[in-house]
Amino acid sequence: MTPPPRSDGPPDVLVVGGGAAGLTLAHRLLSDTSVAVTLVEAPDGPLRPAERTWCYWSADPDDLAGVVGASWPKLRIHGRDGGAVTVDPAPARYRMVRSAAFERLVHERLATAPRARLVRATADIVRNVADGAEVRATTAEGRSLTLRARYVFDSRPLRSLPPARTTLLQHFRGWFVRTAGDRFDPAVADLMDFRVLQPAHGLAFGYVLPLSPDRALVEYTEFSRTPLSTTAYDSALHRYARDVLGLGAFTVESAEQGVIPMTDARFPRRVGPSVFRIGTAGGATRPSTGYTFSAVQRQSRAIAAGLRAGHLDVPEPHGRRALAMDAVLLRALDTGRLDGPEFFTRLFRRTPADQLLRFLDGETRLREEWAVGLRCPVGPMLRTAFELPFLRRRSNDPRVQAAPREESKR
Repeated sequence: MTPPPRSDGPPDVLVVGGGAAGLTLAHRLLSDTSVAVTLVEAPDGPLRPAERTWCYWSADPDDLAGVVGASWPKLRIHGRDGGAVTVDPAPARYRMVRSAAFERLVHERLATAPRARLVRATADIVRNVADGAEVRATTAEGRSLTLRARYVFDSRPLRSLPPARTTLLQHFRGWFVRTAGDRFDPAVADLMDFRVLQPAHGLAFGYVLPLSPDRALVEYTEFSRTPLSTTAYDSALHRYARDVLGLGAFTVESAEQGVIPMTDARFPRRVGPSVFRIGTAGGATRPSTGYTFSAVQRQSRAIAAGLRAGHLDVPEPHGRRALAMDAVLLRALDTGRLDGPEFFTRLFRRTPADQLLRFLDGETRLREEWAVGLRCPVGPMLRTAFELPFLRRRSNDPRVQAAPREESKR
């Protein structure tokens, strides 16, 4: 049953959604006892997502150390020709968080914090009202529930993506596999392995996160316009595991599957005086890579700091220069002017690891971005950059959800 409202009045903040963005913001806000927090999560059922994998790189796991399930000091890219590029991004490490562990942490904190609670209900309507905002929801028992607060932060997926000049999808299926013998190096994460068959449009790569010498998350990912069927993903995964990785006999322990939008659409972060969008719905997904988790951490820290200081600030998840560069890259990939596997392989070969990871996170300075840009194919990128201002933003197919995979590997 949904708990009754606390006697000390309505909460200051309602956080809608229990994915990466919602859990992270609730986690940050719980550090400030002056802010009352209610997290609204969907009850068990079809609207509640399965367990997911989130990854990010960081020199310090910060207060997430207790939920980081694995980390890797080295990253590797395999070119289409089989040549490997291994980089050491020290002091940063690539870190993995499983959603179930993060959810347990946040739920435990909500249960013990004096001005916090968890409400299990499906949010139907989020809207501004005269003195703040309200969420109208439905409990698992079918009971209507109205919650009010000064601010609402809504992380629910949008029903359709905003108009854009370019929209690709990063879609994937991954297996947690256990092999008969030792087949993996637990010190190295394979971010992109282009030794898979490439689609006619877009690009494809394998992705391997070793959890032990005989266990790993193995994924097949495409950047293209349309997702595949589960059967097609499984076929690609079988080929990758057998013919490329040479895993021999293995058992699939579990699987996960999803889609991330890669688009130059503009995502409004504020939809009224008291309602804000966060996570992918608020533009936190990096258009050119699909990475979301790091941007969610930055944005949540800024929101928590703003509430503590008494002046709410919901900053842009990514800077304007980063978004402009991403728009060019997406268009170049979508038109076929840019050879995706060659581009990403060359980028890792020619760019210092620490600089490249900061670039992918949108934390580089202008001079560093110029240095990265000079390592790109100049002709296709310039042609695309000149073309973009003359392209119209078009509405996307409403069947393309703006939900991240919430977000496996990103």
